[in-house]
Amino acid sequence: MSNATPVSEMRIVGSLALLYVFRMLGLFMVFPVMMLYGRDYIDQTPFLLGAALGIYGLTQAVFQIPLGLLSDIWGRKPVILLGLIIFALGSVVAAFADSVWGLMIGRALQGAGAIASAVLALVGDLTSEQNRTRAMAVIGASIGLSFAVAMFVGPMLAAAGGLSAIFWVASVLAGIGIVILWRVVPNPPAHSLRGAEGLAVPALFGRALKNRHLLRLNVAIFILHFVLTATFVAAPLVLEAAGKANDAHWHYYLPVMLLAFIAMVPFMYVAERKRKVRGVLLLSIAILMFSLFGLALGGGLSWQWLVGIFCFFTAFNLLEATLPSWLSKQAPAGSKGTAMGVYSTCQFLGASAGGFVGGYVVQHFGVTEVFMLAGASCLIWLIVAVFMQAPPYLKSLCVPQKKPISGPALMTKVTGVVECAWVAEQQLLYLKVNDSFEQQALDEYLK
Repeated sequence: MSNATPVSEMRIVGSLALLYVFRMLGLFMVFPVMMLYGRDYIDQTPFLLGAALGIYGLTQAVFQIPLGLLSDIWGRKPVILLGLIIFALGSVVAAFADSVWGLMIGRALQGAGAIASAVLALVGDLTSEQNRTRAMAVIGASIGLSFAVAMFVGPMLAAAGGLSAIFWVASVLAGIGIVILWRVVPNPPAHSLRGAEGLAVPALFGRALKNRHLLRLNVAIFILHFVLTATFVAAPLVLEAAGKANDAHWHYYLPVMLLAFIAMVPFMYVAERKRKVRGVLLLSIAILMFSLFGLALGGGLSWQWLVGIFCFFTAFNLLEATLPSWLSKQAPAGSKGTAMGVYSTCQFLGASAGGFVGGYVVQHFGVTEVFMLAGASCLIWLIVAVFMQAPPYLKSLCVPQKKPISGPALMTKVTGVVECAWVAEQQLLYLKVNDSFEQQALDEYLK
């Protein structure tokens, strides 16, 4: 492949990552300010504000798999366009809202514009096999970047114009995203199958749901995003109680987030390069748990509380990056898209539950109890994670194949094939292979 092709592909990935950043900014910018500026809305209570913070996760969980499947029928770009339009509509509804109910409707519509599956499938359509891992890493990094940017942009916008200013900016970003989608992102090749592996396959849902290794990962991502949203129900109230101006909260969030990103790098190196992913996972969960208990017992804003927040974000960022990699390695052949679809659904349900439950606990008990509940959830997760086995390091392959293939026979004849699955609906053969696999042996067998 010439040097021009990877550059072109990465430019495409950069534009798709920008779509992700714009959308996630619109969702995340309210996290540090919802519980503070939401008090200006009619009928607000801490519980309803927590619900408004997390309800996007509920609608995202409902629509992200169906919209991904729809992209196989309508095409990737039309479905992404539809999602961006729905997201922009939700942002406008929330911007015009004067009651907490209008705020919740707008946030629900924002989540309903669930384009994640379609975007990842489009990345697969437009990138070659050798560049796909790097492309997915860029998309993943863009989500982390959008969260970090949201931590200081959100408070500044809210200080200037309230929550409505955030939602107006989100609608503008969605409009820019539509222009980028239509003018910059090329159409995928006709009848492309390369992105199909990233989509859920209805026939494989039962297989994914019964896999105990995947179930533990689903529990993990649910709890991780439960504690994230619940923490942002409580943390802004701690800063406010300490007398910190609302528009100055980003002074605390931004440095902590940046330092946390730096601190996670050596752990990521050990997890992936040294293949110590299980040990790093258990350590990260333990750090997350102790940081939350520390926030609960810290007695308000202090240097110990800031250390706790730093440890929280370090562990969160590390787990957010480690779990999808683990899932990719653990998913059976042909089930990666399905497993990721179920995993993402659990992630968004966790975010939704964190908002609802966190708001309820703040209203009826207090801020300390939110951190205690989140820490207890991590303790349950740690117990579950102790029984998780380190994933095997295998390469995934996807080959067009119209005729049924016997998995056991293929694995007997072709050295290095560890798993094999033929999906009739897609007419694709999915393989997981080790280092002894030779492509030529597979080609000869299929002939």
